[in-house]
Amino acid sequence: MKALFWIGTAVLILGFVSLVVPIPRNERDGFKVGGVSVGVETRREQKVSPWVSAVMILGGVSTMVAGKKKS
Repeated sequence: MKALFWIGTAVLILGFVSLVVPIPRNERDGFKVGGVSVGVETRREQKVSPWVSAVMILGGVSTMVAGKKKS
């Protein structure tokens, strides 16, 4: 079950990365009147909730442990 161990490692790394790296999000709002259009584009960067990151980290660790016990 080496595959299970490596999947757990990948989830663990993604959990740690999600604590640091923000996810960019673009929104576009506007209106059009006749031949004229006015638009505003906003860009925000949001980080994932720490609870989601903690679940990913714990899930990765538990998957790694399960993968090691099966071998």
